[in-house]
Amino acid sequence: MGVAQMEGRRIRIQGTVQGVGFRPWVYRMAHSAGVTGRVRNDSAGVTIEAFGEQDALARFVDALKNPPAAARILAFDQSAIAAEAAPDFEIVASERTCDHVVSIPPDLATCPECTAEIFDPANRRFRYPFTNCTNCGPRFTIATDIPYDRPATTMAPFEMCPACRREYEDAADRRFHAQPNACPVCGPRLAFHGPDGTRLTPDDPIAAAARAISHGLIVAVKGIGGFHLACDATSEFAVRRLRERKHRDEKPLAVMVRDLAEAETLAVLSDVERALLTSAERPIVLVERSAECSLPSGLAPHNRMLGLFLPYSPLHHLLLADAGRPLVMTSANLSDEPIAFMDDEAIHRLVRIADCFLMHDRRIETRCDDSVVTVIGGEGAVLRRSRGYVPRAIRTPRPIARPVLACGGLLKNTFCLAQGHDAWVGPHIGDLENLETYDSYVQSIARMQRFLALQPEVIAYDMHPDYLSSRYAKRQPQSTKIAVQHHHAHVVSAMTEHGIDEPAIGIAYDGTGFGTDGTLWGGEIMVATPASFRRVATFRPIALVGGDRAIREPWRIALALAVDAFDGNVPGDVLALFDVDDRDRTFVGKLLAGRFPAPLARGVGRYFDGFGALFLRRPRSAFEGQIALEWTQVADPRVSRSYRFTIDTTTACPEIDVRLAFQDAVVDLARGEPVASIAAAFHNTLTEATAAAVRRIVPSVGALPIVASGGCFQNARLAESLCAALAPEHRVWLQRQVPPGDGGISLGQAVIASALCA
Repeated sequence: MGVAQMEGRRIRIQGTVQGVGFRPWVYRMAHSAGVTGRVRNDSAGVTIEAFGEQDALARFVDALKNPPAAARILAFDQSAIAAEAAPDFEIVASERTCDHVVSIPPDLATCPECTAEIFDPANRRFRYPFTNCTNCGPRFTIATDIPYDRPATTMAPFEMCPACRREYEDAADRRFHAQPNACPVCGPRLAFHGPDGTRLTPDDPIAAAARAISHGLIVAVKGIGGFHLACDATSEFAVRRLRERKHRDEKPLAVMVRDLAEAETLAVLSDVERALLTSAERPIVLVERSAECSLPSGLAPHNRMLGLFLPYSPLHHLLLADAGRPLVMTSANLSDEPIAFMDDEAIHRLVRIADCFLMHDRRIETRCDDSVVTVIGGEGAVLRRSRGYVPRAIRTPRPIARPVLACGGLLKNTFCLAQGHDAWVGPHIGDLENLETYDSYVQSIARMQRFLALQPEVIAYDMHPDYLSSRYAKRQPQSTKIAVQHHHAHVVSAMTEHGIDEPAIGIAYDGTGFGTDGTLWGGEIMVATPASFRRVATFRPIALVGGDRAIREPWRIALALAVDAFDGNVPGDVLALFDVDDRDRTFVGKLLAGRFPAPLARGVGRYFDGFGALFLRRPRSAFEGQIALEWTQVADPRVSRSYRFTIDTTTACPEIDVRLAFQDAVVDLARGEPVASIAAAFHNTLTEATAAAVRRIVPSVGALPIVASGGCFQNARLAESLCAALAPEHRVWLQRQVPPGDGGISLGQAVIASALCA
């Protein structure tokens, strides 16, 4: 066939198309279709130049639109080019282009083929903890630049041996162009260290770590995106010891189990939960503890849920197999600090926590904590978006005209970088309440900007002036800085995830966010676009005596609710419910009665705290959201009744008022109604009040899309019941890929700032 009978196509593909075996797959598709040419990575994704007869090219292009499972195509463009008599189809060296768009995937869990190899004594990778292929292994956390090729990863110092090189260059091999490819001869190695960092020399470091765990010791394990603290999850002594050293009194600890079968012995699993546990992202999945679960209650005190996850690296598989038991695998840090990810830093920070260290010599470039998901309404919902999901971009319905850095909030912080139709929400940082976490935040932003080669022109930040993220934003040199209202950001985050660009009704329920009227918002219903919002309903405010102290001591919120509900004349039997020092209760009561100035909070989360503190007799909270979680978990799902409420339309913004509900709940308790029934009626009341407020405004605004966001919608009962209450007339869009809590507001901030700059 002559050149004149041939055609040529240039195909540019953007998305997750590097590091997932995409070019080898293109190579095979080309040979199958009978076309010649070349494929290369570039800074924007993948470029293909293909030559062949018209029918062959058509078959090839059609095949490209159904990529491997780990790949995601976000943009697919083709154009005609001059035909070329290329002798074959080949994979050629990467090149840089002017468009610098990240297209590598998140870190991928070890595939079944690689798992089988590390447990096969006849395989040359038997017990090799860094085994991987094009279908699995570290990606984002080892990448130093793009295009994603071995020289631009922390595998660059490890030169492949002849056997690995043959695999890497063989188009028929599943390790064809697998950038982290390695084996025991040429790849990274493990090391076992004592508590002071001294290197020890056991024959098998993994077996040594497993023995230490079996003796009740705590082992710091270097993983994919940072260190874990590992101990025996079946041992009350080991769990208590870890809590004491880590200063983590009651917050749940995640448990890694060997496989799905072991998970089934500990928890009641749905098909969706099984799919999440075994997904390539391998998140921690919040599941209900089974009645037969033998793990100590100290893993998650006052909590019927467990955070379970499966091994996602060969090192984890081998350690779990050698240990022969479920392991606590929690972030290696003191409470409220960022996860340790560098060797020297880990030894320095963990010396008083870990008894020994299982380490390796492959550098982690980017810190990335474990992701957390739950199931709401029969679908997965990401609560903490990090390893396995980052740096997967969120597509924005409207292009971001000027590059934006959105700085996020205070709690569960993430940042977001956005340009074009792509918004990259960074990995989970944590609560910006100490210097160590703030330093991690600054470093993560700088690293991601460098990685994306993105120079922001617009800075977005939360309106709250005292957030460290807001202070960081104000210090940046860019002249365009935009303060974004917290709950507007929540709503627009949900709108963006679902591709909603037109006006929507947004329900934003959380604990606290800085409002425009001098109160702390958190029970807001608004009509919103990316450029504007109008509140159409809110909640009656609660006095927070002591400010943030009231959140740590929610009995103060409960007392404020009681004083408000009974107009200052709180019955003695109600006062008797407060398990606090009488002097403290009397002092706070006098402040409330005297109208002493205190922050006013409208957050639905504060109502959860107050009701839960009183009726569960839980006056103090060990971590943010603890009492609200317990109040939800105790609620009886069989109870359908609700309490009285009103919507006060005489205020500047109509207020949902549940003072009557508080009175009803007190009466129920006095009559001996179970707390589980009271908790259920409380939830049902919030649902009915919200649905009533939404239905009240629909006639004036029209049947707009409805989205729900904010930390309260991590509560499956509340989210599911609201969806049911508004159905079938209205669908409520819940967040799935972006956290509904504060880990998702940076996305909303970025989109809002872009709209305001348009």
